[in-house]
Amino acid sequence: MRLALREALIAFRRAPLLSVLSVTTIAFSLFALGLFGLVAVNIRGALERVEQRVEIRAFLADGASMDSVSAAIKALGALPEVARVDYVSKEQALERARRELGEFRDVFEGEFLPASMEVRLRPGLRDEAQVKALVARVRAYPVVDDVRYGEEWVDKLYRVRDIAAATGLVLGVAFAIVSVIIIGSTIRMAVLARGREIAIMRLVGATDRFVRAPFLIEGFAKGVLGGALALVLTWVASQVVSRYLLETQFFDPSLAALGVLGGAVIGLLGSALSVGRHLRKV
Repeated sequence: MRLALREALIAFRRAPLLSVLSVTTIAFSLFALGLFGLVAVNIRGALERVEQRVEIRAFLADGASMDSVSAAIKALGALPEVARVDYVSKEQALERARRELGEFRDVFEGEFLPASMEVRLRPGLRDEAQVKALVARVRAYPVVDDVRYGEEWVDKLYRVRDIAAATGLVLGVAFAIVSVIIIGSTIRMAVLARGREIAIMRLVGATDRFVRAPFLIEGFAKGVLGGALALVLTWVASQVVSRYLLETQFFDPSLAALGVLGGAVIGLLGSALSVGRHLRKV
């Protein structure tokens, strides 16, 4: 292993321009992946913030007794997916309408708005199926006259989330494949450049495993360096966008470390594929 490390360092010193070019190429390839990952993280964050506003509003029938309403609130509040249930009286509904729709303040006269129950869901339990199942349970209470939860809005929210997840997966795999190809090409150039040296090593009894090790270490190192450089470039891009356009959320430390580790794995994989194929031609 020590000899393999030494050979990898010699390869870097022997062709510094090619090594820098390889790392830079890998970095820009992973930078493109990082930018898309940054967009995906911010889209997910925005959807989570919007998802927090998902709530069910059950309008109460006129004449519903407070005992029946209290029993319904207690029963709904005991459900595992419900965070809390708030009672909104007719007076509170009217005051809220006047406050939120100030330009139509004169329109809101008298207690014509019905009382209601506002059902707020727990985080992680707000998906479309759970919301619809809870709406069906709320509608079953005799004190409830109508239930609103922004059905179209909820459907679109989760459709956007599913599309974003699928798009992220497809483009992430595509960028990873491109990165593997680029890294493999740089390692291939190194293999071909050292073809005579490898042939001599084989003549003196070097095994394919011994010959392959420096290239794998080189690919791993280039992947780590490229991943780290791509992370720095992505952070700079995030800061520029936050300063001049809109506030963005950067990767958390674990995700950033996972990105560098992903660069290392891609570098190792690209090296393994390239070396395995091209050593047979040397």
